[in-house]
Amino acid sequence: MSPVVTATRVLAVLGIALLALLPFVTQDYVLHIAIQILIWGFVYTAWSMMGRFGLTSFGHGAFLGIGAYVPAMLWNFFGVTPWLGLPVAMAAAVLVSLLIGYPSFRLRVVGHYFALVTLALSQVVLLTLVAAREVTGGSLGMTLNVVHSWFALQFSGKATYFWIALAVWVAGLFVWRWIDRGIGRVALEALSEDEIAAASIGINVLREKLRVTMISAALTALGGGLLTQYIQYVNPEVVSGVSVSLQIVFAAIAGGMHTLLGPTVGALFTIVLNETLRILFGTHFIGAANTIYGILLILFIIFMPQGIVGLIEGLSARVAARPRLTPRPADGE
Repeated sequence: MSPVVTATRVLAVLGIALLALLPFVTQDYVLHIAIQILIWGFVYTAWSMMGRFGLTSFGHGAFLGIGAYVPAMLWNFFGVTPWLGLPVAMAAAVLVSLLIGYPSFRLRVVGHYFALVTLALSQVVLLTLVAAREVTGGSLGMTLNVVHSWFALQFSGKATYFWIALAVWVAGLFVWRWIDRGIGRVALEALSEDEIAAASIGINVLREKLRVTMISAALTALGGGLLTQYIQYVNPEVVSGVSVSLQIVFAAIAGGMHTLLGPTVGALFTIVLNETLRILFGTHFIGAANTIYGILLILFIIFMPQGIVGLIEGLSARVAARPRLTPRPADGE
């Protein structure tokens, strides 16, 4: 193991340890922001597992909505603990991803056509949640039955949920790393370049696409369920639909979807930006966040397609590769 790899792992462990100490040294407001960054960073990381290989999905708002509503309804109407509701929601998201992914990949629906299919899926889930107002609360949303306990996965303080969010976020990074280092990455990269060429060398195109899509959908649903359990309220406009899907895409691209921590940096950037805009504009400019998100998305795609982390890594590589000037020896030496 090289010294660089060892140092990186040591720094990663120290960073996670410092994050775990955050509840002891900060106020509830900062902890609230940190929990949201970890959960959304987890969701954005899940999306990047597809996006980085050319599978541009605008349908993750659908998976997020399924993950948010299924455990909430099971808990409110049947008293089923979220510990069972979350796996059910993940399974439902995987099933939906198969229903939309299998025919799309089988018929070779790619590029912007696939993006439009997933975009329609996201809107269908949103309209379904709004229409089923008798069970979902419609556009008014739904408040969870509050029972502060581990059984209900609800807590009066924020510290416990912060540690849960931290553990789930770290698990998401491990899954991202597993895909990145696994043999499937070579197949996925080949697919993103040329599907026909990839199939000609023996890569099962359909299987590889479905595999990464199902993993991404399941993790996104888990993130949606955790977000709802933490807030103890769910609204279709917040967890589903086109706007949420675009928010996920923008944050992952802004942070750098090709890097491990890029989506989390995107979550940090967007949430801090949203809080800043909320404080600055208040109720005077309600659409400020979405307007600025759209402008920044255009700027990032044009000028920084590699994202914030990708840009920093690129600059660091250039500095490291720059030849160092050695002092010229004095005359007579």
